[in-house]
Amino acid sequence: MSKILVCDDDKAIVDAIEIYLSQEGYEIKKAYDGAEAIQMLEKEPFDLLIMDVMMPKLDGIRATLKIREKNNMPIIILSAKSEDADKILGLNIGADDYVTKPFNPLELVARVKSQIRRFTKLGSTAGIKENEAVYSTGGLVINDDQKMVTVDGEPIKLTPIEYNILLLLVKNQGRVFSIEQIYESIWNEEALGADNTVAVHIRHIREKIEINPKDPRYLKVVWGVGYKVEKR
Repeated sequence: MSKILVCDDDKAIVDAIEIYLSQEGYEIKKAYDGAEAIQMLEKEPFDLLIMDVMMPKLDGIRATLKIREKNNMPIIILSAKSEDADKILGLNIGADDYVTKPFNPLELVARVKSQIRRFTKLGSTAGIKENEAVYSTGGLVINDDQKMVTVDGEPIKLTPIEYNILLLLVKNQGRVFSIEQIYESIWNEEALGADNTVAVHIRHIREKIEINPKDPRYLKVVWGVGYKVEKR
């Protein structure tokens, strides 16, 4: 049984998270500020931490920074929609994922499962042979020699076109490709009326690799420009 520490100064939110995660078989311990979470982590091991950003005494950002000095367990931060800067900062200093308040409990459960699965499997790159063509970002890994895609260690089935689009973007992380560039690279023909064709394939890829396709972690749209896979 995986043990999870939930830290938020809002007792109602902590209790609600406990209900949903307990139903999935997880053991839940609770803290109500960053300092208390650090103290609990010093006394016993946990498999995952859910950490709110805005809290008294010690906020989630400073607490995450402190925890990362000694602990490499997965950390999911909770962030309100108005706290995008804190959300980005949390990821930059060591959090593994974030969930935006108000959150869908089923999405939170899915993200918890994903992070624990990824952590316990030590990533999906275990067993990769030297010199294999492997491209990765976060928990997304493409082994081009084996034509295999995994997310947090779980294999993902893509069509050949979907695979080639994703490979193009992952091999060029951070670069934005226009719809025309994607179409011409994958179909090897002039992009005439390619918008819908590419958009449909992008949507299908997101549905397969993202926990929440409407809030993608990997495959991002740059409005008016095109698509990219972010470096993580």
